[in-house]
Amino acid sequence: MHGQCQRIGEAAGKIYQALENGSKTLEALAKETHLNDAALFNQAIGWLCREDKLRFEKKGTSSEVTLTTSSAGSCCK
Repeated sequence: MHGQCQRIGEAAGKIYQALENGSKTLEALAKETHLNDAALFNQAIGWLCREDKLRFEKKGTSSEVTLTTSSAGSCCK
C-alpha cells in the first residue's frame, strides 16, 4: 500500500506543478501531466482537493481547475 500512496503523491506533485502555470481543464491537465491512468489521476486530484489546494469552476461542459489561494476557498469547503 505504501507504494500506491507514493505514486499518488508523485502524481499530485505533477498536477500541482502544472497548475502553477495557470488554470486548466481536467482533460488538458491529464494530457499535460501524462497521467494516463484515470484512477491514479483522480486519486491525485482528490489528494490535492482534500489538502485544500484546488478550486473547480464550471466552464461550459468542462470543469476548470486552479490552485487555491489562502482566501479563495477550495473544493472541499
